[in-house]
Amino acid sequence: MREALRGLTLRGRAFLAAGVTAIVCAVILGQPGLTRIGVLLVVLPLLVAIVVARSRYRLALTRSVVPAVAAVGQPVRVRIRVSNEGALPTAPLLLEEAVPFTLGARQRFVVRRLGRRRELDYQVRAELRGRYELGPLTVNVCDPFGLVRLGRAFSSTAPLVVTPRTVPLDRINLTPARSGTGDNRPRAFAGGSAEDVTVREYRRGDDLRRVHWRSSARIGELMVRREEQHWQARATVLLDTRTAAHRGAGSTASFEAAVSAAASVAAHLTERGYAVRLVATDGRDLTAWQQPSVEAASTATLLEALAVVQTAPSTGIEVDWLDGPGAGGLLVAVLGALDGTETAALRRLRNQSPAALALVLDVAGWGAAEPGEIAAPVEATVLLTQQGWQAAPLGAGDRLETAWRRLTVGRAGASTAVRAGGVG
Repeated sequence: MREALRGLTLRGRAFLAAGVTAIVCAVILGQPGLTRIGVLLVVLPLLVAIVVARSRYRLALTRSVVPAVAAVGQPVRVRIRVSNEGALPTAPLLLEEAVPFTLGARQRFVVRRLGRRRELDYQVRAELRGRYELGPLTVNVCDPFGLVRLGRAFSSTAPLVVTPRTVPLDRINLTPARSGTGDNRPRAFAGGSAEDVTVREYRRGDDLRRVHWRSSARIGELMVRREEQHWQARATVLLDTRTAAHRGAGSTASFEAAVSAAASVAAHLTERGYAVRLVATDGRDLTAWQQPSVEAASTATLLEALAVVQTAPSTGIEVDWLDGPGAGGLLVAVLGALDGTETAALRRLRNQSPAALALVLDVAGWGAAEPGEIAAPVEATVLLTQQGWQAAPLGAGDRLETAWRRLTVGRAGASTAVRAGGVG
């Protein structure tokens, strides 16, 4: 009963106040007719509160989200199915669905009469990546006079993962970076020929006719030709998660641009047959190796990991993950501001990879910074080039596709310098 009294609406409380006032006035003025009106005004909301409090509705709820994993800006449809498991239809219901403020306003539905089932739809659109919970749903039971409203809440929620926006990238030349792993990983012999990557150590029982004598003489042990080569190209996408390396806030922050670039690169490399993993600059493995044999699932896993990644207060670039299993292969870094203290880390990253590409964000375009705190993008690309990287700047107004194509130009320039004897 106390719950029902607390559920009195403004109209119900006005009825009570008017009824009490009428009764008091009737006693003072000696008007018995006014007393009857006052009693009616007092009894009506109390009687409605008792009836509503004794009403036990048996409701069931199911919620579906399509798609459950959506990209930034993609519309998502949510369907709520409310079932009445009781024997009688319900009174009017007000349904309120809790929605994170970044997805829109709270959703409200009025159901005049709930029979066996009612389906309710609404649409949300996220402009910021992340993991959200839709719900819970609150059911408010209202009487026909609007005097009492009691709330019942379902505890169930539905997850929605909003992945960063991706853009298609052109196929640039990555042949020098195709480094595999495993027992049959190709060996990179200095000055060797293509035959070197098609041989392995001699094992007892191998046919002597498969011995490759030239490789055996050079290595100093028997080597045989492989009949079939299992080889998996691998690529690591390094995302700069240092808080100090980015500027701006919300969906317009430079970190969001970096996440979108990393997502686009990871999806592109997966499509090209690479096993891809994501690593943060603080050394966190954001994902395990994602095999392209299940390309759709691999891309989804990579994007879901990037949907929830956040910046970290670390200031340096960790390289300890290079000592872990499966290190090597193509390295693509999406970096924020560089101040020159990362030189040793950048050099080691480059030395452990057959090829290292970098997209460097001009974070000054996303927000103001203290003088001398941020290296200009051209200076950052020069710093990376001096360590053997192929780097391209990415400004706030630049297209990612254009910056990605610049990496091809840089590779061609470096190759020309090597042929001309400019690089020792």
